[in-house]
Amino acid sequence: MRRAPTGTDGEYWTLYGCYPRQGGYELRPGYEGVASSEDGLVWERVKDEPILSVHDPDRGEWERDCIYQPWLVEHDGRFYNFYNAARGSIEQLGLAFSDNLLDWKRYPDNPVIRNRPGGYDERFAADGKVFRDGDHWTMFYFGVGRGGAHVMVAFSRDLEHWTAHPEPLYKAGGHPAGLDRQYAHKISLVYRPENDTFYMFYCATGVKGRGIGLITSKPLPANP
Repeated sequence: MRRAPTGTDGEYWTLYGCYPRQGGYELRPGYEGVASSEDGLVWERVKDEPILSVHDPDRGEWERDCIYQPWLVEHDGRFYNFYNAARGSIEQLGLAFSDNLLDWKRYPDNPVIRNRPGGYDERFAADGKVFRDGDHWTMFYFGVGRGGAHVMVAFSRDLEHWTAHPEPLYKAGGHPAGLDRQYAHKISLVYRPENDTFYMFYCATGVKGRGIGLITSKPLPANP
């Protein structure tokens, strides 16, 4: 969610994933839309048609079957939409640009994070979350490969050219009780200034089914 750009109605804007078919989870094909709100509580669609679609003339072959979730970044008056998309059972991460949140143009060298044969992201490179980190940008995403889903990391100085680390930042199976033995993915990052600590929440799937796990940048004191 972002403050509205100059000259537009509404105090807040958001991009969202949308799936017109009912009866399951993220049934294909998927699209992305845009909405605005005066108060952050009541939202209205700004456009009736998608901002990104599998039917767009500039759609790449790598995204021909489904477009998934956006991650919105504003930098120097320009908007960057990082999104994952699928061709068959393979997902990769792409980028689109906009100056007004309404009209989007894909980056010509998509996907910006690609699958690596034999790697921890050989089948999925998905759900990117981008943050500013000093003099560069850091993207957390999840990779599927080598028998699991893992938290991966990539780095960039210009938001367009990315270098992905070949090893997971956090590998599935890291929890000693087996809570994330199968999957560790789909992160949400929170910084707490009181103790100068980052909290990374993630979807953990393992011996107890699916739940939310937590890893931190510093050790936390044991519960009393």
